[in-house]
Amino acid sequence: MLYHLLYPLAGRLSLLNVLRYPSFRIVAAGLFAMLLGLLFGPAFIERMRVLQYGASNVREDTPDGHKKKAGTPSMGGALILFSLTVSTLLFADLRSRWVWAALLVTLGYGAIGFTDDWLKLSKRNSKGLAGKRKLLFQVLVVLAVYWLFLSDWNFHADGRFPWLFVGSRLDTHLTFPFVPTKLFHPDLGWLYLPFLVFVVVATSNAVNLTDGLDGLAIFPTMISAMTFLALSYVAGTTIAGFSLAEYLRIVSIPGAEELGVFCSATFGAGVAFLWFNTYPAQVFMGDVGSLALGGGLGMLAVLTKNEVSSAILHGVFLAETVSVIIQVTSFKYTGRRVFRMAPIHHHFELKGWAEPKIIVRFWIISVMLALVALLSIKLR
Repeated sequence: MLYHLLYPLAGRLSLLNVLRYPSFRIVAAGLFAMLLGLLFGPAFIERMRVLQYGASNVREDTPDGHKKKAGTPSMGGALILFSLTVSTLLFADLRSRWVWAALLVTLGYGAIGFTDDWLKLSKRNSKGLAGKRKLLFQVLVVLAVYWLFLSDWNFHADGRFPWLFVGSRLDTHLTFPFVPTKLFHPDLGWLYLPFLVFVVVATSNAVNLTDGLDGLAIFPTMISAMTFLALSYVAGTTIAGFSLAEYLRIVSIPGAEELGVFCSATFGAGVAFLWFNTYPAQVFMGDVGSLALGGGLGMLAVLTKNEVSSAILHGVFLAETVSVIIQVTSFKYTGRRVFRMAPIHHHFELKGWAEPKIIVRFWIISVMLALVALLSIKLR
């Protein structure tokens, strides 16, 4: 918004010329989102504490040690969404279809998570929105955003809204880590849409499963956001006719650098939330945050053409999900549990690991996996 309102005035005030550079707006978006979260956080948390008085926001399927956290307000993800949304709208080029696709999936999933959290709060139980209904809504949000921003329906060639959206068509090819695109770059064609839906929905629910300890989900989310910032900036940036994407032999995505604003805003909002969510947490993220952030990360993986590489980047989330699948499958068919409790972070809790130790070690692993994901680009 500031880009559209103030940049036209750059001829009169040269200082405003900095708004033309995505690099400046990326840094500004992260800083502004962080400041918003830190500024409004205390009042927000106090308001949530009053609204949720008497409600237990501790999940039933957690170790007994979590009972001491009863009374801690939830739905802190709303603070994250507020900060990243305001910051993105202020500093992004709002003509970018990439930005709108990522932002609206995030907000759509946030609405689903809010409904789930509100039902738990109002009914004073941990059931919330039915699983199948939640999954259906997640699929519908992705399909709606795809149709509005990523399908052929509104592209320039069709003559629809050429003044509103800029950006190239969504590539239906797949890229693989450590594999040059010249060697293997399959085109999924119409199958790419169900694959896209799977990536976004799976990532969203994986982050939701990970959100079980103070700060456990938000830090890997921040690391992923910064990784996608680098990937999107490289994929979309051309300097003096020199394409960074071509140099690194990755897919060139014109306009993808604007996603860096959304990524930076996500990181900044995450830092502010972590200030209040670090052990012992003053507020929990809730489904409004975990589903939304996971959906946003899934869309970033799709839009930057790192759908497969995201399995490495999101290795912590993937491990949490696989542990649940293994546990449920084993118990169903053999009557035995592989882990003491799933997701796997609860397994380590029951083995006697202190909660801060589990959290920090998972953080370290997320950083290592991000570096591996970035390394895979250069080694293609």
